[in-house]
Amino acid sequence: MHDLMAEMIDRYFATHLNLSWDDAVRLHKEYYMNYGLALEGLVRHHQIDPLEYNSKVDDALPLEGVIKPNQQLKDFLASIDRSKVKLWLLTNAYINHAERVIRLLELEDVFEGITYCDYTSIPLVCKPHEDMFAKAMKQAGVEKVEDCYFVGGCSPPSLTSNGVRALMPRLDDSYINCQKAQEIGWTTAHLVEETNRLPRTQASKYQIRHLEELRIIFPQFFKSTST
Repeated sequence: MHDLMAEMIDRYFATHLNLSWDDAVRLHKEYYMNYGLALEGLVRHHQIDPLEYNSKVDDALPLEGVIKPNQQLKDFLASIDRSKVKLWLLTNAYINHAERVIRLLELEDVFEGITYCDYTSIPLVCKPHEDMFAKAMKQAGVEKVEDCYFVGGCSPPSLTSNGVRALMPRLDDSYINCQKAQEIGWTTAHLVEETNRLPRTQASKYQIRHLEELRIIFPQFFKSTST
């Protein structure tokens, strides 16, 4: 889905800005690196309507053919002690996309809330801007940064505690988002899947290959398996 999303964004740049494919790819990456969200560059410099963009890109993704329920993920999330942890989603996508992904994963009843990039509010606020993390804390009802646990990566939903987590970051934003979360004081784990090379420098204190490693890093947030 990562590749499909990137291709659709590139196509949008090429079509709506009348660019060659190479120039579209270049500008997409430039805006992404400068603002954390390609759409922010489109709105800021080209007065693109965010909701129109959303209809042509995020909402147009054929997610039904890509995202399927994952029992291992369901079991993992079910093993989290909800009396100690508030599971919360944090995404740069619009609410439509976030809710669609969660529905397809059959995880609608797992998370207590979603902090998303509000495409109806200009200027856009998105990760890795500090205001996005502050927005998530406010919406989740968390006052102290030390109570926030962030897991960012390219997998389906993972874990948070009394704070926030990341939902399906696009391109390499998992690194810069984890880096920022760590910088502002959140306890952060960067999920780097085995198909991806490890970064030369870790983005955050913790770096994992599998969600199951969170049981070792944060054992206090999981239900006891003892009889």
